[in-house]
Amino acid sequence: MKLHELKPAPGSKKPRKRLGRGNGSGLGNTAGKGHKGQKARSGGGVRPGFEGGQMPVTRRLPKRGFTNIFGKEYTVINISDLEERFESGADITIDALFEVGLIKKQRDGVKLLGNGETSKSFTVRLDRASKAAVEKITAAGGTVEAGGAR
Repeated sequence: MKLHELKPAPGSKKPRKRLGRGNGSGLGNTAGKGHKGQKARSGGGVRPGFEGGQMPVTRRLPKRGFTNIFGKEYTVINISDLEERFESGADITIDALFEVGLIKKQRDGVKLLGNGETSKSFTVRLDRASKAAVEKITAAGGTVEAGGAR
């Protein structure tokens, strides 16, 4: 198969509606908008959420909770993830995690959690680490520098 031989699937391409091109086209005159009214006008229509003057559902329902604008959202990884992807003595930074595909987004930082076991000794330099994670890594002979740079 060559590029010039490619064709779209049958029935997947439809010609666009050409509105207001004469009565013979079937879409002339009012161009499918019916007769008069707000929705027939140029630029006509109502804003999203408008319910014809009735109190909108967004205003009828009570407000709940709040948004913490100061909250930090960390990308989390577990010790079990490090055990699978890194060799003993590896220097684990945010860049190293990107390279092996453990993280895709950094958000406000990366936090190491203590789920899983390790027998390898790592040097971990991440933004945060849980107490359990620090204990497990140091028990295996590694070091953890939370708050470390890239």
